[in-house]
Amino acid sequence: MEEEAIVLRIANSEEYIDEGGWDDDETILLQSGTKILGVHPMVDDFEAWYEETYGEKVRVEYSTYGTNEELYNQMTLGNTFDVVCPSEYMIMKLMEEERLQAFSDSFFDPGEEMNYYIKGVSPYIDSVFRELKMGDEEVRRYGAGYMWGTMGIVYNPDKVPREAASHWSMLLDRAYYKQITMKDSVRDSYFIGLGVLHENELLGQQLIQDPRYNETLSAWMNDTSEQTVARAEQILSDMRKNAYSLETDSGKADMVTGKVVANMQWSGDAVYSLDQAEEDGVELAYAVPEECSNLWFDGWCMMKKGLSEDRRKQNAAEAWINFLSRPDNVVRNMYYIGYTSVIAGGKSNLIYEYAEYCYGAEEGSEDTVEYPMEYFFGAEHENTLVAEKSQLERQLYAQYPPVEVLDRCAVMKCFSDEGNKRISRMWTNIRCFDWTELF
Repeated sequence: MEEEAIVLRIANSEEYIDEGGWDDDETILLQSGTKILGVHPMVDDFEAWYEETYGEKVRVEYSTYGTNEELYNQMTLGNTFDVVCPSEYMIMKLMEEERLQAFSDSFFDPGEEMNYYIKGVSPYIDSVFRELKMGDEEVRRYGAGYMWGTMGIVYNPDKVPREAASHWSMLLDRAYYKQITMKDSVRDSYFIGLGVLHENELLGQQLIQDPRYNETLSAWMNDTSEQTVARAEQILSDMRKNAYSLETDSGKADMVTGKVVANMQWSGDAVYSLDQAEEDGVELAYAVPEECSNLWFDGWCMMKKGLSEDRRKQNAAEAWINFLSRPDNVVRNMYYIGYTSVIAGGKSNLIYEYAEYCYGAEEGSEDTVEYPMEYFFGAEHENTLVAEKSQLERQLYAQYPPVEVLDRCAVMKCFSDEGNKRISRMWTNIRCFDWTELF
């Protein structure tokens, strides 16, 4: 008797996976001769691949959510998932609540042919995961990276000088009144508020030269004490009054149409904005403020309640992560959504080739620069890209930030319940500010 198909309930952010349907002229032809084209949705391709590879049918029930908090609320209200893809702080929260199933030991075995994740994850990202812990547990045991990046400012260089866009405080500048947007995301916006709060200290040589710089930066950017939240609330309240809007997605279009001249933005959405503007003949740029930024990542996790110790289902869940980590599928997802995968490719050079395909200088170009990428791809492969000099402020800079940018980044961590309550109250106050103050 044939076994029933494995049902895998997967929840992911909206528009965060290749949905297929590419036109033939979108075919990506890499230097090695490899052609990549997303004909079918990634979910459909996974179902077919899993049956062909493992001899079992799997049916994916795929759903989406808008924010980490929305995902958490869905689970709190009773929605049961097997695999989810939250951000770093939410992974840590779910670990703390013991909701996550640890990956099997075999998932980390590079000798397994289909283990594309562990064989291909960037050495830089892997080191971040190893250092990040919840209690005594490494985050990597419960979360496998998907996409990563920084938070910065997309800006129109014809309207905003780079020096201004290189500081979070420009979002408070009345010279740009109603010409900037903020993220309708309590965690990201709170981080920016702390960046403004500590701007002078963060730029001071005393801290920069301190051997405990990274520890201090992390402590400051994850501080939810009552006094700090109150000070950050005043900064963000003033910023909100200066902003054209609070948004999670519309800022990209507002930058392209010129409604705003600067936009607090995740690096992946920054790439999308720059690409779209370029099609309309507008050149935008991306800056990561000099004081600090958020090093964020989203990662795949398995839910203990959903899997219910079902070994078949856990095998399928781990296979899903590995399928998405296969270099050709990594390229498909990066092309489709504009974000940067945590996968470098291991022995495969395909993902580096894709970076070169996107950002390598045209033959005969004179205004070029060598762009080191060894930290991400590793020393064993070609990893210094020759790019147009303008890419130092554009898509390449956004997708693969230089090491000196990453050195001033901190990961947002899981806050205490009391800390979450404080910033939630703060955010409610900011989102519901008195509109009569504008008139």
